[in-house]
Order: sequence, then structure tokens, then C-alpha cells
Amino acid sequence: MEDVQTIVSFLETVHPYDSLPRDELARVAGCFSRREIAAGETIYRHGERLTGLYLVKRGGVEILEPSGDVISVLGPRNSFGERGLMRDGRAATTAQSTSEGVLLMLPADEFRHLFAASPAFERFFTRRRTQGYRASDLTTQKVADLMARKPVTCGPADAIRAAAMKMRDAGVSSLGVVEGHAFLGIVTTRDMTNKVVATGLDPATPVAEVMTRDPIALSPEALGSDILHVMLERRIGHLPVVEEGRLVGMITQTDLTRFQAVSSAQLVRDAATAESLDELKAVTARIPKLLVQLVAGHNSHEVVTRLITDISDTVTRRLLALAEAELGPPPVAYCWCACGSQGRQEQTGVSDQDNCLILSDKTLPADAPYFSALAAFVSDGLDACGYVYCPGEMMATNPRWRQPLAVWRQYFLGWIDRPDPMAQMLSSVMFDLRPIGGDESLFHELQADTLGMAAKNSIFVAHMIANSLKHMPPLGLIRGFATIRSGEHKNHIDLKHNGVVPVIDLGRVYALIGELGAVNTRARLQAAENAGVISVSGARDLIEAYDMIAQIRLENQARLIRSGRAPDNFLAPSDLSDFERSHLRDAFVVVRTMQSALGSARGART
Repeated sequence: MEDVQTIVSFLETVHPYDSLPRDELARVAGCFSRREIAAGETIYRHGERLTGLYLVKRGGVEILEPSGDVISVLGPRNSFGERGLMRDGRAATTAQSTSEGVLLMLPADEFRHLFAASPAFERFFTRRRTQGYRASDLTTQKVADLMARKPVTCGPADAIRAAAMKMRDAGVSSLGVVEGHAFLGIVTTRDMTNKVVATGLDPATPVAEVMTRDPIALSPEALGSDILHVMLERRIGHLPVVEEGRLVGMITQTDLTRFQAVSSAQLVRDAATAESLDELKAVTARIPKLLVQLVAGHNSHEVVTRLITDISDTVTRRLLALAEAELGPPPVAYCWCACGSQGRQEQTGVSDQDNCLILSDKTLPADAPYFSALAAFVSDGLDACGYVYCPGEMMATNPRWRQPLAVWRQYFLGWIDRPDPMAQMLSSVMFDLRPIGGDESLFHELQADTLGMAAKNSIFVAHMIANSLKHMPPLGLIRGFATIRSGEHKNHIDLKHNGVVPVIDLGRVYALIGELGAVNTRARLQAAENAGVISVSGARDLIEAYDMIAQIRLENQARLIRSGRAPDNFLAPSDLSDFERSHLRDAFVVVRTMQSALGSARGART
């Protein structure tokens, strides 16, 4: 039996116990029991009821998936069993010893007490990271927290005079035009001035004659940055907030006066008003500094990557406008789409370009030179702005990715019907499409057609699952991480291909199985949870793991930029603290477990 003081001395070297007050540490030490283990002994099996949290004092323990695959090897000061305790009390894995040793066990009730009472304990075992949001930072506020809760409205048949009086009496500068529960449009004081007073229009004319129909709108879940970026780029002062076709609020420039925009809004404004490629290059040259500032401000990875992607979206749309100014109006409708990290709204400080053009089926052979020139203008401009050409030529400059809607439908149908390795690769890229400029209805038609077809083809889904398992987390059996063995990045791990990409691949498959329209990885995981594609506990674990990996990736890029180097995706585990290494390894274990669960449940083909 170990005496309490011996356990105290050991716990003082183990986080998060080292954060406990001295008296509390002594009390907790007295709660531990001691267990000697022999080599090869099973400590618990998957699905068994757990009696407590284990802490390795001496020896080694390996953690196995239900399939029997080893996913982690633990040594002294490592804990295990917390995932099951925080879920339903049953083991999520199997644990067995690799050598003779000693374990300390904290009873389950005491673990839960510490989890609830100690912030450091809770942060450690949930892998949460302090976000440090500032309440006054508009860009990270939800639109739902900024908008007027009860928008003032009128009907489309109401007289203009009556609408003007309603605006005056309510002290507002715009009205939402609704019919029943359906949102139809917006009418503003500017409309009254320019379309009624200036033209001498009869004030008895129905509002429907002067309103703006189907205006751009945001959802309550959008960010404050979206408001700024849309207002600055589109040069509008009113933004309806719409949820499921209903008007739920109205945002105006006046609503924003108490907030101070961060520099991402300035970059969007500068990009939206740029008159030349040189001006756009000057905008994107400031992105690395923005990334450093956003990371230093403890913004979460999904906010940072969203803001950076908003800038590239604006740059792309500005290049399209400049191209049309030089080439003339397009002969038929088109939709410029992004895929890859821009499509998912997950761009960091390292981004190439992945894009395509969906053309109207009315296009003629004679129109080909125009769209070839348009694609070259925009793609060359993006490259000049730092979004380098795609090595695989997944760009609109490649005639294969510049086709009418009917051809795109055939592409997806062919990939779904014949899911060979090339089809899997192309599908993985193209299922991340997002419209950036032009006629977005072309994209929405394609998405509606293909999601349903793909989800209903079990063979295609199985191949996509197998493809998603090709990128594995860098888990090693001895040192915790499987690092790169040679070359420029020797002893580093690739936080893109072996870090975030495995989660991106999982999110894409979940979206496919559930026929979910979301493209952003985090949004896909949340939608998959809501749709019942994955369990609540599985979604929570995977989202937390993804947050950890993506956050460390951004912090590493910011660190490289501050040191005067170009950002990349390679990290030396030795650059992390013991705390960070421990939790990064835990995050990789969660991802590997979810990969195994998906492959087993869906019968992935290998």
C-alpha cells in the first residue's frame, strides 16, 4: 500500500493534479488506490463498466480499438479511461499492460467531482482551449446577438405612403416586406427618395413596385464579420436576417456603430474596391499579419479560417469583375466555384487555388474563348495574389473543369457509377464545391442532383469511406507520434495531411451519408450529429479533437510568421509542451477511433 505522501509527491509532477491547492491535493491523493499489473494483463475491456480513472505510475499500457488495433501506448504520468467516464461510464476502448508495472486508480465519483470543481481538471480532460473572445469584437459576435429582435414589416400591397409613415413612426430606415410568413423583399428610405420622390411616383402605389426583391440575407448563426464583409463589398446599408424563409431581424449600419471592426473587414473593403491587380496583391500581402493578430487574440480556428477565406472570396469576385470589365459581359450565365480549403471556408496562411466554372447549358462552342480568357484572367490573378496554381490543375483554366451544367452532371454520375481510385479522388475534391461568383443557381441545381444520387449508391459510399481512411493520424507506438523519417521535414508531423485532412475526410463522408449540404468541416460534423449520422458523444469527441489539431496548426503557422519564415503545415512535437503533446496525441487517438468505427460500421472496401 502506497502512503499518501508518496502519492502526493508523484501527483505534484502530473498535470492537472499539480494545479490543485496543497490541501486538496493531499485529499485527492488519499482517494487513489494502487494496483500492480503483470505484463500482458487486461485492465479493462471495451464496453465494461469503469470503476475509475487510471494513472500510470510505472510500466506501460497499450490502448486498443474494439477491432484489436493498437492506437496508443502510454507510459508513466499518462491517464486513461476518461473518455468512457465522461460518456456513459463504460470503456470506449480496451486497455492492457505491455510490461509489469503499477497503476493508480481514482474512483469514478471523485473523478466527476474534480471534473466539476476544478477548471484546470475540466480543461485537461475535455481538451478545451481558452478562446478569450472579447464581447466587444463585432467579427466574432453571432448575428442573432446583434439584430433587432422584432423587425418592422409591411405587406407588398401596402401603399408607399403607409409604409413611409410606418418607418417614420417606428424610427427605422427600412421595412421588411412579408406576405403571411414568407419574406419577399425590403424597402428603405433611399427607395422612397430615389424611386418615389425623385420620379414623382404616386404615393398610393403598392410597396411591391419599389421594393428590392429577394435581397441578400444572412442567417442568425452568421458572424458579425459576415455583416461587415457583405455591407462593404456590396455597398449596402441594410441586411435582413432570415431563418427558414422567415424574416427574424434586420441589421443596419447604425446597429454596428458601437462595435469596432477588426482588420479583416478593412482587407475585404480594400479588395472590393481595388482597381488593379497590384492593389489586390497589396491586400493579400497583409493576410499573414492578420493571421498572427487573430491567433494572438485567441480566436478559435473556425473564426480565423473563415475571416481569411472571406478575403480570398472577395479577391476572387473582384477579379471576376475586372475580367468582365476587360472582356465584356459573359455570353451566357456562369458560376465560379471554389473547392478545397476555400470551398470549405478553411483557408490558413498556406493556400493554393482549386476552382472550376459551371456554365449554362445555353453555351455555344463560340463562347469557349471568352470563358477560357475569363478563367486565365482570374486564375493568373489569384496566383499573383499568393494563391498558387493547383499542382493537379484542378482549376477553371483546365478545359475539363470549365463545362456546361449538363456535363458536370455527367461527371458526377460517372464518378458515382464507377468509383475507381481516380473517381474517388475527384469526388473528394468536388464534393467540397462552394459558389463564389456568378449565377449560384447553376451550382445549387448540381448539388441537389448529385447528393441524393451519391448517398443512395452504397458501393460508391463504401469506396468513399475507404478513400477517407487513406490519411491516418501520425500515431506511433513508442514515442507517441509517427514523425517524418527523412528529408527537409525529418522528425516533424504533417498537421495538414495527417492532422486536419483525416477529419475533413470523415466530415465529407458523414455529409454524403446524411445528404447534408454543409461544406465546412465543423458544420458537417455538427449537422451529422443533428441528423443522427453519428452519435452525440462521437460528434463531441471528434469536434473537440478537430479543434485541438486545427488550433495547433494555426498557432504553429503564426509562430513561423513571427519568426520571419513562410508558414507551413509541419510541426516538430518537441516544440510543444508536455501538456500539448499529451492532448494532441489524445486528439489523434479520437480521430483514429472514429475512422475505425466508420470503416467497421459501413464495410469500407480496402
